[in-house]
Amino acid sequence: MTDITRDAEITTTEGQSGFPFIAATVLTIVVVCAAFGPWLAPHAADAISLRDAMTPPAWEEGGESGFLLGTDNLGRDILSRIIAGARVSVVIAAYAILLSGGIGAALGMIAGYFGGVPDSIISRLIDVQMSVPSLPLALLFASVLPPGEGMVILVIVMTYWTWYARIVRGEVLSLRERDFIALAKVAGVSTPIIFIRHLTPNILNTMLVLATLQFGSVIVFEAGLSFLGLGIQPPQVSWGGMLSDGRNFIEVAWWLITIPGIAIMASCLASNILGDWLRDTFDPVRRQL
Repeated sequence: MTDITRDAEITTTEGQSGFPFIAATVLTIVVVCAAFGPWLAPHAADAISLRDAMTPPAWEEGGESGFLLGTDNLGRDILSRIIAGARVSVVIAAYAILLSGGIGAALGMIAGYFGGVPDSIISRLIDVQMSVPSLPLALLFASVLPPGEGMVILVIVMTYWTWYARIVRGEVLSLRERDFIALAKVAGVSTPIIFIRHLTPNILNTMLVLATLQFGSVIVFEAGLSFLGLGIQPPQVSWGGMLSDGRNFIEVAWWLITIPGIAIMASCLASNILGDWLRDTFDPVRRQL
């Protein structure tokens, strides 16, 4: 073995990153809290106790073991509200990603496979949609629809489907030139069957990577809308709403805004790290870098 080959193998081995256990653990905790929140929360998320208002976290002076992360200005347990907010974030992210991914993938496959007029129309729709900032779009929907989970999901779907459509279109443009697609056409396989049996399995990896990467961005987007009062409305709990409620007390109760901020940051960072790992894992070219 030559020195150049040995050095190349060493570089390749060092460049390969292992499974991101910490990121996966963080996302697992968020999903578990979303699924089993009512059984995990030590208190009811909306239980008011003015006697316990502004109790600091248990490790600080004046803290109580019954309120591990402290309480807010109404005496509501922060840990319980973080757990309840996880459910809102995960449910909205799941619905938004499934809907935007389904719509975007379908339009992307149509544009990439047929080309011509369908491709031109869908591509122009993508360009128009991506030119509209998401916040003004949210304001527009908020002016005609009641704020809540449905409105947030609708805005996210309207914003995020374009990413799936663009990426899937590019994948299908390459796939339609492959021999197995040509053989399927010669064999008389119908277009819907080609979409289901031949195109969809070949874009699933790309869809999974994009969905993982967008999980965190959807959580941040929902939190931003709730912070502005356009998203989840009280008494329903959301991390963005907790940030909005705690900003008036930041000088006297740092935990009211810091803890939900950490939850949002950790979820977003974990999804990005896991998404990057999945992208490198599914891409044989990147695995060799």
